[in-house]
Amino acid sequence: MHISSLAVPGGTTLERGLMTPSFTGLISSLCRSSSSADSSSAAKGESVSDTIRVISCYADICAMRHPKEGAPIVASEYSTIPIINAGDGGHQHPTQTLTDLLTIRNLKGRLNNMTIGLCGDLKFGRTVHSLINALVRYEGIRFVLISPEELRLPEYIRQDVLDRQQIPYEEVVRLEDALPKLDILYMTRVQKERFFNEEDYVRMKDFYVLDQEKLALAPEDMYVLHPLPRVNEIAVEVDDDPRAAYFRQVQYGVYARMALILTLLEVKVC
Repeated sequence: MHISSLAVPGGTTLERGLMTPSFTGLISSLCRSSSSADSSSAAKGESVSDTIRVISCYADICAMRHPKEGAPIVASEYSTIPIINAGDGGHQHPTQTLTDLLTIRNLKGRLNNMTIGLCGDLKFGRTVHSLINALVRYEGIRFVLISPEELRLPEYIRQDVLDRQQIPYEEVVRLEDALPKLDILYMTRVQKERFFNEEDYVRMKDFYVLDQEKLALAPEDMYVLHPLPRVNEIAVEVDDDPRAAYFRQVQYGVYARMALILTLLEVKVC
């Protein structure tokens, strides 16, 4: 089996899930379009449609991360193999959402009747956008959206997803105000690559830092998740707290992506 992974700046999450020793018996080789996005065919001007046609000749699955929203949909229209959307710009990140749902289900024992705090870059954070779209399918879900004004959740998600489905939510700026009421805190980094102005990024990058002092405000059964990589938004001292679940989240991501690949290939495991 050949799995192709399109390389673009800004992520390694899907490759973390694929390149595991326990999965090497199934994956005979991993073909990457490039080890660097700067030297890829896309950087030379090749279109998404041409790239996927070529990859379809080499691989059984293509895991695609692309800086432009909607690129995986375009690829799927020309591909003869399954396309896994591993993140498209600031739009969606469905494979991370599978990971998040599996993590929450195993940690809390349910996916309903919870208050979820989403903190950080809610404007460009594709993992947040996908997670909201998934969780609104469950009963009793309530969101606390924690962000500065500049990084608020996009209006189209608030109106078309939350308001339309009458999902309760509140928007706050202070993390400390939200912590006591949460079942899950989903931290995100402020993404430097999304800013056109270095000054704006520097001003925003350390807006939220979860440390042990703040975490003391949270319930004992609340868990902290993060799609990783982190920068400064979670202090290293939090790692030893039993509520810090982001590295367990990575392990669940391995299982979720393995299951996705097996499903797409219609492989049955006894």
